[in-house]
Amino acid sequence: MKPVAIFRYARTEGAGHFATFLAEHGLTFRLVRLDEGEPVPESCEEFSGLGFMGGPMSANDEYPWTQPVLSLMRQAVERGVPVIGHCLGGQMLSRALGGKVTRADIKEIGWVPVTVDANEAAREWFGDVKAFDTFEWHEDTFTIPPGAERVLTGKTCANQAYVVDGRHLGMQCHVEVNAEMIETWCRIGISDIDQNFGKSPAVQDAVTIRTEMPKKLPVLTSTASKLYTRWIRNLCG
Repeated sequence: MKPVAIFRYARTEGAGHFATFLAEHGLTFRLVRLDEGEPVPESCEEFSGLGFMGGPMSANDEYPWTQPVLSLMRQAVERGVPVIGHCLGGQMLSRALGGKVTRADIKEIGWVPVTVDANEAAREWFGDVKAFDTFEWHEDTFTIPPGAERVLTGKTCANQAYVVDGRHLGMQCHVEVNAEMIETWCRIGISDIDQNFGKSPAVQDAVTIRTEMPKKLPVLTSTASKLYTRWIRNLCG
C-alpha cells in the first residue's frame, strides 16, 4: 500500500488522532510540512490518499502552497484518490471544488454540538451516530461544493462536513484533536478566547474546554475513528 500524504499547515495543528489511527491500522504516511516550506507534490499518484489538517490562516489567503494544494486536491478527486480535510483542509477542499469560503456569522471555539444529517451518505459515514459534541476553532465557513452532499450540521455553523463521490470528506470541525493539541491551543490561543468569550454563544473559556475534555474527547475520538475507518476503505493500492 502506498503511503497516505498528510499535509501540515502549522506545527501546532498536526495530524493528531488521524496519524494515530493510520499507524494503528498498519498504514504508512508521509508528513508534508508546508509550514517549513516543503513543496507540494505535483502528483497524487504516489499516495494512497491525501489528508489535510487545520491551520490558523484563511483558505482565501495566498501562500506559496495555496494554488499547488488546490491543484493537487482537484487532481486527486478527478483520479479517485481519497481526500480528507480537517477545518482549513475542509475549507481548501471546498474552494478547490468550486465552493466558497467566507467569514462565518458566529465564531466557534471549544466543544460544540453537531447533528448528523438524515441522508444515506451521512448514515454510511457515521453509522448509528446521530449527534455528538465536536471540537471547533474557526471563524470562517465553507459552502457545500457542487456535487457534494452535506453529512453534518450545527446550529451556529450549518455546514460542518460534506462528502464527495462517496470517498472524499471535508470537515469544518476538528475531529482529529487529542489532549495535547487542545492543551496547546488553549495556551497559545488564550487571547483569541478572551477576545471572543461572551461575544459569541459558541466560544467557551479555556477552563470549560479543559474541564469537559475528559468526558467529551473519548466520544469524539471514537466518532473520528468511525469516519477514518470509512475513509480508508477507498485508499488506492
